[in-house]
Amino acid sequence: MGLSIDLSGTHDSGEPKQMHYPDEQENDMKLVTESSLPSDQLCFSSEENECDTNGNSNEERGLMEYGCPHYRRRCRIRAPCCNQIFDCRHCHNEAMNSINVDKVHRHDLPRHQVQQVICSLCGTQQEVRQVCINCGVCMGKYFCATCKLFDDDTSKQQYHCNGCGICRIGGRENFFHCFRCGCCYSVLLKNSHACVEGAMHHDCPVCFEYLFESTNDVSVLPCGHTIHVKCLKEMQQHFQYACPLCSKSVCDMSKVWEKLDIEIAATPMPELYQNKMVRILCNDCGTVSEVQFHVVAQKCLNCRSYNTRQM
Repeated sequence: MGLSIDLSGTHDSGEPKQMHYPDEQENDMKLVTESSLPSDQLCFSSEENECDTNGNSNEERGLMEYGCPHYRRRCRIRAPCCNQIFDCRHCHNEAMNSINVDKVHRHDLPRHQVQQVICSLCGTQQEVRQVCINCGVCMGKYFCATCKLFDDDTSKQQYHCNGCGICRIGGRENFFHCFRCGCCYSVLLKNSHACVEGAMHHDCPVCFEYLFESTNDVSVLPCGHTIHVKCLKEMQQHFQYACPLCSKSVCDMSKVWEKLDIEIAATPMPELYQNKMVRILCNDCGTVSEVQFHVVAQKCLNCRSYNTRQM
């Protein structure tokens, strides 16, 4: 059983580690052209791109005036799957997966197959590139030829991760790629997170959205499993403080265990049960113990946790 405890006034530390997930506001993956350059050399910021090589005003023309709720950019894309034009692939996916679309025709845009973009200023359709071949405008101050990603809002600090194969946000210096977990994590977790094979390549255990491509913030639990931040908060609102996958505590529960010690001491068992012994498995440390039965909870003899289950 998972923990279901009211922590009102007791929980004060040990929050799960959180990270901003760059995906899909900046996580468009994949090939646009063949190249022998490393992927990160095909991504350009405002300091190093084709847009400002001529020293003219094309980089600033129309800047932040075009785009959609997902990106500020000066181009639209032609979807290779349905041949329709959209501001970005998220706009496509929202439109083509709407409840108004027949289930048979619902689909996601295969981002790695995008070949054509349309300049928002002059309307010229062309192969994927950063600078419009007709009017010369910069279609995105940040441009990744590998991911076919355009974005004028460089405050997001976009960067391409070769390990993930996609672009992320938050600044390359603030993240590292864990090859075992299969994703970029905050450098704050570099020497402290528990590695779980392919931790990010799973669905959220609460809402079942695929975490690697999620646009929502993700939290890395002490056990190494991952979950949406909002889903974790919803669990805590219902007094659930155990990982849905492995049942380990998701935060420091020591203050709660102290309160349970007091409650158990103040709740003597009837004489019939005073000598009743039970075998328990600790969800936190994995130790099997034989302890005295109590109706409130059973305490692990090894780590002193009450996050246990009877065997």
